[in-house]
Amino acid sequence: MSLKILGVNAAYHESSASLLVDGQLIASIEEERMNRVKHAKPALIDNPDELPVDAIMECLRIAELSLSDVDIVAFSFDPKRRMALHANMTDPTTPGDWGTPAGEYLFCSQLLSVPEKFRRLGFKGQFHWVEHAKAHAASAFYPAPFEDAAILSIDGIGEIESVLLAHGKKDTITPLKQIVYPNSLGFLWEKMAKYLGHSEYDACKVMSLASFGNPAIYEDSFRSFIKISEDDFEIDPLVILFRIEDYAPLEKLFGLPRRKADEPLRQEHMDIAAALQQLTTTILLNLTRHLHALTGSSALCLAGGVALNCVANRVLFEEGPFEHIYIQPAANDAGTSLGAALFTHYNIYGGDNYQPFELKHTYLGPGYSDEEIGYTLKGLGVNFEYLDNIETTVAGLISEGKVVGWFQGNMEFGPRALGNRSLLADPRNPDMVKRMNRLVKHREDHRPFCPSVLEEDAANWFEIRKDALASRFMLMAYPVNPAKREQIPAVVHVDGTCRIQQVQATTNPKYHQLISEFKKITGVPVLLNTSFNDREPIVCTPDDAIRTFLKTKIDYLAIGNFLLKKENNLTGNREAAMAAYA
Repeated sequence: MSLKILGVNAAYHESSASLLVDGQLIASIEEERMNRVKHAKPALIDNPDELPVDAIMECLRIAELSLSDVDIVAFSFDPKRRMALHANMTDPTTPGDWGTPAGEYLFCSQLLSVPEKFRRLGFKGQFHWVEHAKAHAASAFYPAPFEDAAILSIDGIGEIESVLLAHGKKDTITPLKQIVYPNSLGFLWEKMAKYLGHSEYDACKVMSLASFGNPAIYEDSFRSFIKISEDDFEIDPLVILFRIEDYAPLEKLFGLPRRKADEPLRQEHMDIAAALQQLTTTILLNLTRHLHALTGSSALCLAGGVALNCVANRVLFEEGPFEHIYIQPAANDAGTSLGAALFTHYNIYGGDNYQPFELKHTYLGPGYSDEEIGYTLKGLGVNFEYLDNIETTVAGLISEGKVVGWFQGNMEFGPRALGNRSLLADPRNPDMVKRMNRLVKHREDHRPFCPSVLEEDAANWFEIRKDALASRFMLMAYPVNPAKREQIPAVVHVDGTCRIQQVQATTNPKYHQLISEFKKITGVPVLLNTSFNDREPIVCTPDDAIRTFLKTKIDYLAIGNFLLKKENNLTGNREAAMAAYA
């Protein structure tokens, strides 16, 4: 009799579901890809019980199961632990909201209703609460190819902690140290992103902006309210005011009013971002060095939203003591659904029953056959052609300057499009960044696009001092080989680095073949790759892809083995085109 474990994340945001059957991962899916709401839902005090029902049902559909077949639901939060440990916070709050007795009671009581919600949906098995940070840690350690590793989970907040240092050995994760709220790098980045005129979800914009600044200008300002030691850090909550929308202490500290979203960026904003990035890198390097001293392990596993900082990741790996590194591709809260399921599995089937688990790719969501795609194409009344050699044709189009939507195989799990739900373009064109933003992305031109590079060519094009598995998931930023920079200007950031994806033939043969065909034409084994979306979650279904293609100025859509050309699918052309196809 098989053991079926459904992992669920929903307490804050990035709601997701993951399904394990006898320790084999069947699917991991983010709710936002299904409900088309960014981050699935806002992180509010009154909605932690809003379940990722669409993602859950899609996982079960892929496995041909119903919820009544599931033996265990593992939820990546422990509300009773939150109630026990979060009662004595004294930083400023908004009445009835986070950190207040009434707000915390509402939050935890809503969470405690989750098991009954599952019962009403037809679930009959056991329900397990898994501590948030332990779920992050499990999501990083168990999928890694190491049986002994140091583990660092670092994000905004779980129940109470923002950092967990742990040691993983085979089936066991042993906590070593935690750092608790209000000492939170994740929350620091959220607050600073809003101070700089963005949303709390825009850490990537701040990280990009940092490359244009001088960290020395505001280093002392940050150090005045953030104390750093070799194994810890402390943030003054009366300066940062995490729980209220008050920026007066920051405005006084930096001598700069909070930027409004429509105001131009100034050099001061870039310098503040640079100082924040430098401080983050220093803290992460200190913590990982301390973790190495505690564990003696040669490998490091990372998870939590802060682990998506690809700039810091390269520094802590290349300048730190570890020989190997693994970063959970869905390092944000979405990955905790996988972590909760794995933590539960190994706590039941550990010891003598231990079997290693390794996650070699992120293509864990729904996929669609050509038959299913063709049915959708005909239903939407679009013009298309079927190609036996779509990789060769698309490589040629990209080399001619066309922007192509590339929709193939199973959807990625995590925030990065890694060649199955991607927009692709020629990295040799220096004007491609502005063109991509004008065509579809509608984002700031200072933000870089990323390159996908053939794994076998990566070392020739990028300065990689230590090869990292994380570079297969766009989680490491490497300097470009100076001799190659002029050949791929569209993917080189102002600081001379790229957040790369090494593409393996074994894990994504079709995408690898496409880049190989582009290399045959151009001599360049690199494509510009960005997520297939337009200010919305990354496309999931054929319908999502086709509709995004039609409403934007993307030149072509390669979906399965079908190719759609924009000029054949303009309003007024479709009826005649479909009649000709029929």
